[in-house]
Amino acid sequence: MGEQQHVKFPQEVIDEYAALGVDLQALFSAGHLGTRMGVQILEASAERVVGTMPVEGNTQPYGLLHGGASAVLAETLGSVGSMLHGGSSKIAVGVDLNCTHHRGVRSGLVTGVASPVHRGRSTATYEIVITDEADRRVCTARLTCLLRDVTPKDAERVNGAG
Repeated sequence: MGEQQHVKFPQEVIDEYAALGVDLQALFSAGHLGTRMGVQILEASAERVVGTMPVEGNTQPYGLLHGGASAVLAETLGSVGSMLHGGSSKIAVGVDLNCTHHRGVRSGLVTGVASPVHRGRSTATYEIVITDEADRRVCTARLTCLLRDVTPKDAERVNGAG
């Protein structure tokens, strides 16, 4: 659960990070929280990020998908898109997350698709649409990330992640 083995990245992104000796799969993963929640990133580019998450294990006491779980999926996908937009000299830091929950889900897998709304020099905003297995909209989220320059400390952490 949560392994990032099959993520599709654009070749120019793979080449950029390989030249820096950075483990692209680890850097653009769901992280520790996403791994615990079973988030899988399937496709990643600055134009579109797709990921899934199981409902099982991510429910609230009534047996419905927890809204916070949807927020984790949304922030993960939007952050990956923001990082890919910013490139290897920037890191993305979430500064605003808004989620509207449209319907409950009790089982199966939900899929999130992050699409850019704004991609600037210092911020990136993504809309993330989360759907159930019947392709019904479960949640609509919007994430804005600050794009800041990578510091030497950030570089140490990134290089240590792989």
